[in-house]
Amino acid sequence: MVPPSGEIPPPAVVSPTTAQSPAESITTLIVRPPVIVREFAIALNLRPFRLISELMEMGIFASIGQSIEESIAVRIARKHGISLEIRHRGDNAQQPKTPEPKDYDNPAFLLPRPPVVCVLGHVDHGKTTLLDYYRKTSVVSGEAGGITQHVGAYSVKHKGADDKVQLITFLDTPGHAAFSKMRERGAEITDIAILVVAADDGFMPQTDEALKFAQKNNVQIVVAINKIDAKGANIDRIKQQMQQRNIASEDWGGTVLTSPISALKGDGMGELLDNILLQAEIMELKANPKRPAEGVIIEAQIETGRGPTAVLIVQKGTLKVGDAFVSGQHYCKVRALFDDHGNRLQSVSPGCPALTLGWSGAPTPGSVFQVCKNEREARVLAEENAFNLRKALEEESELERDRKTSSLIKLSDMDRLMAAIAQTKDKILKVVCKADVNGTLEALISCLEGIHSDKVRLEVIASSVGPVTPNDVNVAHAGGAIIVAFDVKQESGVTALLKRDGVRVISHNIIYMLIDIVKEEMAALLDPELRENKVGLAEVRAVFPHGKNGFVAGCMVTEGRIQRDYKARLHRKNQILYNGEIDTLKRFKDDATEVKAGYECGIRIGGFEDYQIGDSIECYEMLESRPTL
Repeated sequence: MVPPSGEIPPPAVVSPTTAQSPAESITTLIVRPPVIVREFAIALNLRPFRLISELMEMGIFASIGQSIEESIAVRIARKHGISLEIRHRGDNAQQPKTPEPKDYDNPAFLLPRPPVVCVLGHVDHGKTTLLDYYRKTSVVSGEAGGITQHVGAYSVKHKGADDKVQLITFLDTPGHAAFSKMRERGAEITDIAILVVAADDGFMPQTDEALKFAQKNNVQIVVAINKIDAKGANIDRIKQQMQQRNIASEDWGGTVLTSPISALKGDGMGELLDNILLQAEIMELKANPKRPAEGVIIEAQIETGRGPTAVLIVQKGTLKVGDAFVSGQHYCKVRALFDDHGNRLQSVSPGCPALTLGWSGAPTPGSVFQVCKNEREARVLAEENAFNLRKALEEESELERDRKTSSLIKLSDMDRLMAAIAQTKDKILKVVCKADVNGTLEALISCLEGIHSDKVRLEVIASSVGPVTPNDVNVAHAGGAIIVAFDVKQESGVTALLKRDGVRVISHNIIYMLIDIVKEEMAALLDPELRENKVGLAEVRAVFPHGKNGFVAGCMVTEGRIQRDYKARLHRKNQILYNGEIDTLKRFKDDATEVKAGYECGIRIGGFEDYQIGDSIECYEMLESRPTL
C-alpha cells in the first residue's frame, strides 16, 4: 500500500521484545501494522537499502517510507529465520475505524494556480531582455559577457482580459551551449515554454534544441518573434520556418499562439502575456494549496553570511516559514522566504517561486522536495538518502572495477603489459571545479568532460559550490590537480596556501572563455611538436684543405642563407650522404655567422671531410610548435 503523495504514514509499532520457541529455537517478532520499510528493516537488523533490494527482487518497488503488505513482511522475515507475528490493535476487542487517507487531489480542493513559464531560445535572441522589460530591472547588464549564466525565477503581475490581476512565474534559462542541461531542466518543470526567435536571424541550432526539449516534455509552446524592428526582420519567414517544424502559427491555420514583439521597445509585450494567460486558461492549471508542499529546486548556492540557499518553485500545497522538508540528501528547516525582489514572505502558494534559507547543504537543481512532519524526520530521510546514494556509487564503482578486471583477464600477458605502459604514458589534466551555484557547476563539469581529445584526458577529482577554500587547495595538491573556478572568490589565507603548495587557480566569469583556458592547459601538457624549416641551400664549387687532415667546402649560396651552428645535410646525386651541424662558416678568411644567397663562403660540417665538387649543402632548423588537442 503506497501512501498518498505528500503524506507520511504513521510508523509501524515494533515490539521490542521477542519470544523464543523452545521447541524450534526460532525468534518470534511481534509487530503492529502498518509495516513501514524503515522500521521493519531496523527490527530485522538490516540496512534499509538491503530490505529495499530484497523487495525489488520480489518485484515490489517501495520507498523507505512506504508500507508493505503483511504477507510480504511474513515471507521476508521467514527468509531471515524469524517468525513474524502481526498483532492488530484492538485484537479481541472492537476494532476502531481507521481514518480514511486524505484525498489531496480531489477536484473539489483544487484551485487555479499561476502558470510556470520557461523562456527558451538561441543566445542573444533577447530572452533576458524580454524578462528585463517585465521586471523593470537590468539583468543583462549584470551578466558577464552579456549572456545569462544562471537560472532565475521571477513572478510577473498582469491584468488579463477580465481586468483581473494574475501572476505568471517566469524561468530565465541560459542560451549558451554550455548550459544545455540547465535549459533542458527548465523545460521539464514548466507548463508553457516561450520560444524566443529573432526576426532577423530565424531559427538557430539552440532554438531547435530548445524546441525539442519542450516537445519531449509535452510543454505547451508560445512563440515570441522578437526584434521585429531590427534591420532585415521578416516575420513571415519565421512563420514559414515554424510550419516546416510542425508548429504552425495560429493565424496560419495552426494551434501555436504567436506574438511579434520588440523586447527592447516594449512593442507587443502585453499581447504576449495575454497569450500566455490564454494558453494557461486552456490548460486549466490547478493545485491544492491546503496540503503539505511539494515542488522543485531551481537553483542552489552558498552565500556568505546566509549559508546554503535555494530557489524553488512550489507545485503543490503551501510552503510556510518554519516548515521542514527534504530534497535528496539535504534537508531544510525554513528560516526565511524571499521573493525575487528580496522581500520577505510568510508563505508561498502553488506555482510561485521563492528563495529559501535554512538548508543543511546546497541541494541539486532539478531535484524535488517534500514537506515532512518535523525537522527530525526530514534529517533522518536526508541521511538515509545520502547513505543510499553513497552505497549506489560504491556499487557502481565496484561494477566498473569488475568490468575492467574481466576485460584485462581476457588479454594476454603481453597485451596487459602494453596496456599498463600506455596508461602510464597517458597525459591527464586533473581539476577541482568550483562555481558560484549548483546549476553552473553542473554545466561547467559537463563542458569539461565534453572536451574530446585522444592525446590528453581530463579528470574532475572534486567539485563544490562556493569560494575556493583551504580544503580545495589541499585536495588539489594531494591529487596533483589545478583548480578551475567560475565566478567565485578565494577565502582568506588561500593565496598563501596556493603559493606554498604550488597549486594553480584558473578563474573567469564567462564560462566559454574558462573552457578555452582549460583547453590551453591540456595542450600545454603535450610534448612540443618539432617541425623542420629549410633555411638555405649552397652548392660546392671547390674543396680546400683545413688544418692538418680536414677540408672545407668552398660554396656559392644559391637559396636563402647559410647559418653557423644550424643543422645541414650534404646531398650527392639526389641522395643524402651526411647529416650534421655547420661548425665552420667563413667569408674569405674571416669567420661569419651567416651568409646570404649570391655570396661565396667556406662551409665545414662537423664530422665530415669527403666533399666533392657538385655536392649541395642544405641548411635547416628545427622549430617547436605547440600541439593541438
